[in-house]
Parts: sequence; C-alpha cells; structure tokens
Amino acid sequence: MKKLFIALLLGSTLTLNAAVKAVKIDRIEPTDWFVGMHDPHLQLMVYGKDIKTADVSTDYPGVSIDSLVRLDSPNYLLVYLNIKDAQPGTMTLTFANGKKKTKVDYSLKAREMKGEDHRGFSNADVLYMLMPDRFASGRADNDQIKGLNEYKNDRSQPSLRHGGDLEGIRQHLDYFNDLGVTALWFTPVLENNSPDRGGNSTYHGYATTNYYRVDPRFGSNDEYRRLCDEAHAKGLKIVMDMIFNHCGFEHPWVADMPTHDWFNTPEWLTAADGTKVTSATVDEAAGKDNRYLQTSYKLTPVVDPYASQVDMRETVDGWFVPTMPDLNQRLPWVMDYLIQNSIWWIETIGIDGIRMDTYPYADADGMARWMKRLYLEYPNFNTVGETWVTEPAYTAAWQKNSKIAKINSYLPSVMDFSFFEKINMAKNEETDDWWKGFNRIYNSFVYDYLYPNPSYVMAFIENHDTDRFLGDGRDTLALKQALALLLTVNRTPQLYYGTEVLMNGTKSVTDGNVRKDFPGGFPGDARSAFTAEGRTKAENAMFNWLRRLLHWRKGNEVITKGSQTHFIPVDGVYVVARQYKGRTVMTILNGTKTAKDLNTARYKEVIGTTTRAKDILTGRYHDLSGKVNLKPRQVIILDF
Repeated sequence: MKKLFIALLLGSTLTLNAAVKAVKIDRIEPTDWFVGMHDPHLQLMVYGKDIKTADVSTDYPGVSIDSLVRLDSPNYLLVYLNIKDAQPGTMTLTFANGKKKTKVDYSLKAREMKGEDHRGFSNADVLYMLMPDRFASGRADNDQIKGLNEYKNDRSQPSLRHGGDLEGIRQHLDYFNDLGVTALWFTPVLENNSPDRGGNSTYHGYATTNYYRVDPRFGSNDEYRRLCDEAHAKGLKIVMDMIFNHCGFEHPWVADMPTHDWFNTPEWLTAADGTKVTSATVDEAAGKDNRYLQTSYKLTPVVDPYASQVDMRETVDGWFVPTMPDLNQRLPWVMDYLIQNSIWWIETIGIDGIRMDTYPYADADGMARWMKRLYLEYPNFNTVGETWVTEPAYTAAWQKNSKIAKINSYLPSVMDFSFFEKINMAKNEETDDWWKGFNRIYNSFVYDYLYPNPSYVMAFIENHDTDRFLGDGRDTLALKQALALLLTVNRTPQLYYGTEVLMNGTKSVTDGNVRKDFPGGFPGDARSAFTAEGRTKAENAMFNWLRRLLHWRKGNEVITKGSQTHFIPVDGVYVVARQYKGRTVMTILNGTKTAKDLNTARYKEVIGTTTRAKDILTGRYHDLSGKVNLKPRQVIILDF
C-alpha cells in the first residue's frame, strides 16, 4: 500500500512538472531604458500569457529588483528595478515558472546628453502647429499598412486619413526657416490603430494604441528621430503632443485590463450577461448602458471651491468619448507607466517640449507628480498644458507655483484660451470706450498678475480644435492685427499651419474643415503654397508680411525680455509697448473701421524724447512729435 501511494504521488508530481511551461514574453515596456537618471527606479510592464506568477531575477551589475507587482490580469507583471549603479549594456532578465526559465535581454543605454542640457521652448520661440496627416506626404508606400485595423485614405473625405507623414514634414524644414518660426508642434504621432467608423478616423492622433511606436502611416521611430535631428540642425525645436487622460479603445489594455481599475468607470465594458464590449459595439453599448459615464467637458469643478462630488466625478472620471477609455491616474502603476513614457521619448528622440492634451481632465495629483519627476530630470525643459477655460483666473491656477491653486501643478506653461476668445470676438466688433473690440484684450491682460510667469503662457488665435481665424472669409486686416498683437505681447506665441497662406474654414459641418490639406503637400496637387510661384498674389502678400514680422521677432530681446505697458483703448485705438535696455517697441491698433489720429502726447511715458520711429511692417517712418494718422483697422509696429 505504501509503495502504491509513493508511485501515485510520483506520477502526480511528474504530471504537474510536465504541465509547467516556460514563460513566453510578448512585450516589455519601456522597450529599453537609460542609466544615469536622477531617479534610478524603473518600472517594467511585462506582458505574456500567465506571466503573473513568474519569478524574476538578474545578475547584471548595479541592478537590483525592488519588487514584483502581480496585477489582476494573469498576463501582466510589473517588475520594479533600481539601476542606480548600473552601466550601459545588455541586462539579462530571467523569468522562472517553476523549473522552467526564460531569459530576455534588455538594453540599458547611455544618455546622449545631460538632463539639464535639454532646452525646452520659451517665449523666444514661435511655435508652428500642424497635423501630420494634413500637412505633407513624403512617401506613398506607407499609405496602406498591412496588419492594421481597416482604414482608407480618401482626401475627398474631411474626416478620413489623407496620407500626410513625417517624411513630408522633413522635406519642408526649409519652408519653416524661410517663414521664420522656430519650433514645430505636431498633433500626436503615436500609433492610432483604430478602424474607421462611419466615415470618421483617428487621423488626428488622439487615440493612442501603442505608447512606444510611431504610427506606421506617419513613419517609424527612426524617421521621427531623423526629423528631429535635422530640425535641430536647422535651428528648429520639436514639441511632442501627448495624452495622459485617455488612450484608444484598441489599446491592448482594453481587451485585457491589467487591473480592474486601470480605467475610470470601466464596469460598462462587460454587459450583465457577461458579454464584452468590442470595438465594433462600443458606441452602441455606451448609448444603451447607463453605467457609461461621459465627461461633461466642464472643467470648472476641478478648481471650484463649491464643486459637488457628482460634477467633479463627471469631469475627471467621465470618458472623453466611448472610443477613448479614461485612464486612472490615481493608480500609481498607471502614472509610473506614463511618466516613464514621456521620459523615454525625450531621451530616444530628443524632443524639446511637450504639449499635454486635456490637462485638467486627468487627476491633478498624478499630473503634478509627473511634472515634478520630469523637471527633476530636465530642469530646463518645457511642457504646456491644454487648459480650455477662457477665464484667466482658471488658467493661472494651473501654472507652476500659482498662489491661487489648491495644489501646485508644477506645470510651467499653460494655454491662453482667454486671449483666443477675446481676439476672435474683437475681430467682429468696433472698439468702443468700455468693453468691446480691443477692450476685451485689455481687460484680459489686466489679470496677468494672477500668473506666476506670464511669459510662459501660450497665446494663439486659432488651432486644430477651433474655427480658423478667417472663418470662411479672408479679412486680412483683422488677421494682421491679431498676428501683430500675438507676436509682440508678453506671451509665448503659437501659429496654426496655413495661416500664412490664408487657409480658412469653420467647424460648422466637421472638424476636418479646419484641418484641410496644405496646398502642394500631396502628390497631384495643382499648385504648391510652399513656393512663391505656387502661391496666389494675396497669399504671397500675407506670407511676406508675416515672414517679415517673424524674422524681426527672432532674437529680439525687447519682445522676449522687455517690460510691458498697455493703454486703455481711447477713441478705438489700443497701444501696447515693450521696453528693454533703452529700446521700445510700440504696437498700435486701430480697432475701428474709420480713420483715426493717434495723439502721441498721451503715450509720452513710453515714447520719451523720440520724434521719429520706423514701422517694421512697412519700413515707413512716422513723426512722433504730433499725431500719427491711422487707416481703418490699421496696425503699426514702431521700433525705436
């Protein structure tokens, strides 16, 4: 009997050992990492079938394993390493499942430059924002990529992909230099492997499905690096658009959630009968399931001292749209992943700044932790957050070291939606003695005392989410006034692609109408607005006017370092002066449709004893001893 028991036990043990399989690793993120960071801790997200129970070891010198985090899903394992004393090289990680072992090589790289040597964009720059899909196509072989979810390129459809790519941008770097901008901000370039839905696509890039891969329709990681390197060689900076608030529905996290709370309010993804919501059924399911929580798009509860819990929850935990799952930044593992991802792109590509989408929608504490870590590693870097509320007090509360904020965001730059709103209202109004026209701009700037650093507030007159400043028209007088103000006030200015060649459009039908293809950027275009020969007379006039202003601004310390004085609009005329080391720039705007005479005596405090000054826009000199004649809606920029 005893022998029989031993035999049965031995047989069972052999059967169990035979059932134990070696661990199969499908992916590790980050894909590689860098030694010499101020914070030596590294989170590896390891994905593979039933990886959760594996043990992990390494004998790489200078590396220790701090902890293993076994998540809800059996297919994820978080490995936390300390690489403080590690040198560059290939580290071998051993994953053990019983006696079965799998070895994986992981690259630890040397940093190409010190963290403090990464210099971000500043108010000395002019950012040129563009959409890669709509700017230019440099390759045809990446228009259709096998293995991606179903999509098509169709330039006749404003909401489908059009085929622009990173190579198309690279081929036009000289155009940006000719125009005079100094930094390029692209809408997101990461993989958006979402299928077309009802005539819509994710050409815009805001539904990430792989945080470590450039969308192959735009190019490769290597092409992104080449573009960045060549831009740097030509004196241009690169700003990367990122999204921490949400990802795309086709991200692997959706089909296999690492934890039950990896996303905010994910319970609706499984129906009462156990059926899983899929990419094909997501919109219908969200519409039918009252457990689906849609964001209100109202951002005020985040700073509102009287905000209700339900309002706050809708803002922060609600999904942007059903196809963009809302990430839970309160979960430390989520933030560790996202923080490392941003660092990885800085180190791998050499980007010069980050624009963070939907900033207040995410958890404020988690985002502040990201900012603190980022600036521990890169003290001279810059990040701008999208803070879409048009009140200066709201925007100011999000800037680093704000005295009116509940918590310190540590976010250096914020976007000036107040300026955007006011300039777009003023363009259709006559400037009166109180509130309308350029009084709106004046009454917005008076709240600059709320900002810890007004120079690091990004101002703009339009972007990819708004109507074009020109609407469906071509009022170049209003456009020139807006651009002159944008490029001379105490702000970091951002332009939108094609403004220089009078691109227009509104969102009344679709967002795609404010995201049209740049003329000449695609094979078969009838003409090219990249060249003077291909532009119309009106487009050349606008291009040359803006080019003159941008090149004058470049390196101009009066604009980037000077004090600012502005004057309450009188008789419809608004004046803003910048002064630095004895030099003055005066921007004069006639905010009416009638001719005006500017009485220079009222502006004596900035004019001083100067009797003659040059308008940098026309080259004409103006007598400042009496009155300056202004044509209807005229703008003058005097430099003396």
